[in-house]
Amino acid sequence: MSEEPKTGSDPSTAVTIFGRTYHLRGGGDSAYVSELAAIVDRKMREVATATGTADTLKVAILASLNIADEYLQASRTAGPSRDGETRKRLARMVAMLDEALVE
Repeated sequence: MSEEPKTGSDPSTAVTIFGRTYHLRGGGDSAYVSELAAIVDRKMREVATATGTADTLKVAILASLNIADEYLQASRTAGPSRDGETRKRLARMVAMLDEALVE
């Protein structure tokens, strides 16, 4: 199943996450967007395998919790100077996910 890209000035990057294709815009850096999608896809597949659930929403929520846990653990060890950069990157990821979920 494929989501249609929205028209706009930012080019979109087609990514596949957990068997669904999304067209995401992320500031023109398609390699970065693809890398983010690969992380989310991998985490969702790990969660689905570990839990045995096929419910995509449950898998997405559990994967998000795992990713958030990894983020918090990393930010606690990275220190305050790196934390601001990490928060900006996380905010961009959340915005892209919000946009994809609306489509």
